[in-house]
Parts: sequence; C-alpha cells; structure tokens
Amino acid sequence: MHWGNELATMRGRYGQRVGIIDAEGSHTIAEIVDRAAGIADRLSALGFGPGDFIATVFQNSMLAAAASYAVALTGATEVPINPVLSQKEFDHALSCTGTRIVLLDRATTLTLTPCVAVEDVRKCAPRPLTAEGWPDVEPETPSRIVFTSGTTGPAKGAIHTHLGRWTAGLLLRSVLPTRPGAQNRILLMTPFSHGSSLLTFAYLAEGASVHLMHGVDTAAVLPLLASGSITEMFAPPTVLAKLTEALQQTDSAKPQLHTILTGTAPLSPMLYHKAVAQFGEIIRVTYGKSEMFNPITVLSPPETAEAYAGNASADEGLCVGWAATGVRIEIRDDGGRVLRDGEPGHIFLHSPHMFRGYITVDGLKMLAPGEFHDTGDLGRIDQTGCLFLVARQSDMMKTGGYKVAPDEVERALAAALPETEIIALGFPSEYWGEIVTLVAECPPSDWQERLTPALASMTSYKRPRLFVAMDELPRNAIGKLSRAELRRRLSEVYDLIETPQPVFVRKGMQI
Repeated sequence: MHWGNELATMRGRYGQRVGIIDAEGSHTIAEIVDRAAGIADRLSALGFGPGDFIATVFQNSMLAAAASYAVALTGATEVPINPVLSQKEFDHALSCTGTRIVLLDRATTLTLTPCVAVEDVRKCAPRPLTAEGWPDVEPETPSRIVFTSGTTGPAKGAIHTHLGRWTAGLLLRSVLPTRPGAQNRILLMTPFSHGSSLLTFAYLAEGASVHLMHGVDTAAVLPLLASGSITEMFAPPTVLAKLTEALQQTDSAKPQLHTILTGTAPLSPMLYHKAVAQFGEIIRVTYGKSEMFNPITVLSPPETAEAYAGNASADEGLCVGWAATGVRIEIRDDGGRVLRDGEPGHIFLHSPHMFRGYITVDGLKMLAPGEFHDTGDLGRIDQTGCLFLVARQSDMMKTGGYKVAPDEVERALAAALPETEIIALGFPSEYWGEIVTLVAECPPSDWQERLTPALASMTSYKRPRLFVAMDELPRNAIGKLSRAELRRRLSEVYDLIETPQPVFVRKGMQI
C-alpha cells in the first residue's frame, strides 16, 4: 500500500476544490493533504513508521483529517480517540495499544503519562505533498485500531489493516446513493474518530466536500440545511431525532437535502415517519460495526420507504437492507449451524474489509483465516436476502424462562408515546430471573395510562412489569443508549420488592 501515491493523485486532480469546512473556515483539498505531509514529516523525523501506534485526539476539524492522513502516509497505526472520552477510557486505549505518541490540536484536558509524547499538529509546517518519499506498506500491516463502544464490557480495539482501510473506502464510495463530486457537500456532526472520518475520506477521494461540525447545534444546523449548501447529511437515530424535533418546533424553511444517511443504531418506525414528515423520503439505512466498516448492508431511500410502509409485527425486527458487494452474512443457531431463510439466530459476517482481530489489555485475539465475525446481534434473512435486526444478544432479557428482545418491547409501545424516548431492559430478580422494565425519558404525566392499550395487546410474558421515569437516559460517548449503565443507576436508586407484581421502592436518592 502506498498512501503517498493515493493522496498525491487526489491532490493533483482535485487540489483546488474546497474539501472541508469547519469552525475555522474553508480548506482546499491541497491544503488538507499538504498539512498531512507536514505532520507526517514530523512523525518520520521522530522515528515513527510501520508497526508504531499513534493516537489522534481531535474534535471534528480539518486537522483531524490531516492527522489521520499523516499517520497513514508513514505506514504507522492510527488509534483514533474521541476527545470526550473519560480519562479511564482514554488510558485504556493507550494501555491496550502501547501508544507512545499522541497527536493533538493545541491542548487537551486528558492527562498523559510521562512516557507518552505529545505533538501539537499546529506546529507542524505544511508543505506540498508529493508521491515520493513515503514507505510502501505491507497490506496486512495494522492501519487503524477502532475501539468498540464498550456497552457490554471493556472496549476492545478492532484491528484494521492498510489494505482493509483502502478496500473499505472503495466499497463505501461504491454504495453511496450518488457518486459525489464538486456539487456535493455532506454534513457530519458525529465524532471524527468513528463513522464521520470514513465518510470524510470517501467524499474527499471523489473531489466532494465535507462540512464538519462538533455536535448537534440545531440553531446552527437548521439554517445550514435550509440554505441548500448541504446535499447529504449523516444522522444516526439520536441526531435525526433531535433535528426532527427542532424542525417540528420552528417555522424556518424546510431542509433542501438530497439524502440522509443513517446507521449505528436501529431506526425505529416511529422516528422514521416523523423524520419523513420533515425531510421527505430521502433516508438511507446502513448496517455497520466497529469490526466491519460500512457498508455491510444497504437500504436505499426508496427501499427504506417501502420497508417502513408495511405493518410488520414488532417481533420481526427492523430491515437494514441487502449485503454490500463482497459481504457474506450467515444466521447461525447456538451450536453454529447455519439456519434457513426466515429463521432468527446469531448474525455472522465475513468480508475483505473486515477487521483481523482484537487488541485488548490481555493481548491479541486474532481471527483465523476465513473465520466469520460473531456480531453479537440477533437477526434473520428473508427470502429475498434482506437482513432484519432483531436485538443485541447481550441485551436479550430472560424472564420466567422466556427470552424477550428489548427492541421488540420498545417497538410495540413506541406508538403510544411518540414524543418520548423509551428503553426496555431486564432488571435482575431472584423470582423471575430478570424483570422486563421500561424506562421513559421525561414522559408526560399520563404516560403509563397511555400505554395500557398497547400493553394489553402484547404477549403476557413480554409486558413490562416495572415502569420508571428519568430526566435523562444514559448514553456513551458516541450517543448510544447504555442499558448496562441504566441498570446500574436503577440499582443505586431503587430496592426491588419481589412480589407477583414487583415494585421499585426509592432509596431516597435522585436519579
């Protein structure tokens, strides 16, 4: 792999086009890769190259892209870290990888040990990037370590090779709704250390532009969307919900978007229909994992509209589309046997751009050649080959001898509380094993009464027995709801009284 050649070609072809707009203004593609060359020169001078781990800690900005390109140019391994992580999570990432240098933009509130060097990339003078002078990296050399969200335990670092990164970029570009060009600009608000970086690189490689914002500031985003300068937007369900709610409460001009890309978490039918009322039928669904970058499956906007137009029952799962080129999906039972179409089971994946293994504090855990990745998700494939997500295996509730998917409970009840975020989880019980518990974020005063008809229509063992209202549901650094953290908070605040109809008794603390 020769990243110098890749970036030099991009510079020569599209260098004068605007590549990134961030809080500091507009930056051409040439300026971005020239900044990368300067940072890479500094890393090379310090002795870093293939086999070395280099952490990057940036808010969404041109410098985040330049730093990532710079690490690739040297052939080293990038460890992208979300700057909002806790000190414990930050230390965990550095400890797992043995990182010896951190690239930053000015300062950070995170504490670094003396054995870890710090490099402020603003001090690295840019210079015109050329193809010459960069190493030809072995394709299977690690390129990026992407840490999992850590919702079910300590985060693991998924190891992606230079070849895997390059292949993932090609596949992502191949499945975009339209081929980006000078007329395209995508708005990205989620952390650069995750999916935003992949879309940034895909758009820049085609000579298109990216508008990077740090977080979702609706006062800034809505006028931007109405201006017509943004053609696409990446909005996972949490972001889409926030923007949809803001649009419902304003008289501002409607967004002028071509496509909304969504993923990272299931898109509920309720949210989909709310979003369509504001944006139109322009939502595209994908399925991705830290272990296998998008695309895994793709559902185009017309296909998404068709999938969400039906009256599928809550236990059928959510349609996330068909496998992308090169992706193999198998549904297996508990014993590893591949199931027939329509049968629910464990989702296993394989593709040329998937990760090669994990790096943890306990060392490496590599995949065997040809081994499929167990996603930890449960799903099914219908007769057309379309994948449906049913639940996360770790989230499955075991109550009274039955298994219940929290997503199914949430979908069955969401229509009764369209304005309220709800989450179902299993709370430990000596009698039931786990009790199906429903937690609502800032619900209306009559929320439990409004649930009554929907509860009556549910299978008895799937009905929640405990109901809790909270001011705010716990989320991790990338906005995903954390059932483990929610369960911990409930345990701190409530005592469970075990009766045929169990109840929570508050310990006198505030949630």
